[in-house]
Amino acid sequence: MIDSKNRDGDKLVAAAIQLEATTGGVSANLERLEPLCHEAISKGAQLIALPEFFTSRVAFEQDAYKAVLPPDNEAVDFLKSMAARHGCSIGGSMLIAEAGNIYNRYHFVEPEGTIHHHDKDLPTMWENAFYAPGDDSGVFDTGMGGVGAAVCWELIRTQTLRRLAGKIDVAMTGSHWWTLPDNWGRLTSQAFSAIGQYNRYLSENAPLELARHLGVPVIHASHCGQFSTDFMLLPGVPKTLPYSTEFVGCTQIVDAHGHILAYRQAQEGPGVIMAEISPGAVEPRLETPNRFWLPGLPFAMKLYWHQQNLCGRSYYRRKGRGMGLHNAVQNT
Repeated sequence: MIDSKNRDGDKLVAAAIQLEATTGGVSANLERLEPLCHEAISKGAQLIALPEFFTSRVAFEQDAYKAVLPPDNEAVDFLKSMAARHGCSIGGSMLIAEAGNIYNRYHFVEPEGTIHHHDKDLPTMWENAFYAPGDDSGVFDTGMGGVGAAVCWELIRTQTLRRLAGKIDVAMTGSHWWTLPDNWGRLTSQAFSAIGQYNRYLSENAPLELARHLGVPVIHASHCGQFSTDFMLLPGVPKTLPYSTEFVGCTQIVDAHGHILAYRQAQEGPGVIMAEISPGAVEPRLETPNRFWLPGLPFAMKLYWHQQNLCGRSYYRRKGRGMGLHNAVQNT
């Protein structure tokens, strides 16, 4: 455990923001985010969690590549300004181009300007078309103690527990978690209804399960809203299917024992939740299982994950990496 700087049990006012973002419009999304941040700050927030990809919805479409940014960019300036002007800590992830690759990089900014980074370990499904895997601990030594970063499906993988367990006092998390298509016909919807329900369950329960396994408070921010994208069929094959879906999950703040202190479901739309937390670890309620996935995943969900991973990686090698790097230069 990193030595806690909160040994006297000081509490913090935490906020998590639920965002309905557009695809590709970084400036527009920051404009949507700013009043929500100010609302949280006006209510006393000292710690603010933003969603994964708070700069842009990442659907499999060309406009999403416009959100690939260089390391120094307007979104990082936004985080630094919020932290410095209001004396708070704030974190969220964005697509960053660096050293010839693109990463889904979580930024955690402290009030005095210190910036900590975590690159997501494994892209999820079509996200593979946009960025490469990262390799770091995601553990930050901060003014409030050890802070750990995890995004989306990192919350349901045991390797996340192994890199964070015993090292942090609070977990900053966010998601960009979609569900099955609603435009593939009634028979398809009926056939995959149970998987869709389980996917929704996973998205809503991931933060509290993470808290129970790590024994620390979890601050979790999500996306909301409906969107349409393309679905890749086979690696290297340009043919796609239209895919209409929506974000699922629950923006929430969970204490170290796994009790939900505040929440906002995706169906409620954009907004802010607030709760008082006590940074610091307690004895975890659950042990880390000896398997890859934290919860059990049905075979069809694993198959969907692997199939889209293969398609996305192929696209990244052939086109995605080049388009992202080009747009990062344009955004310089």
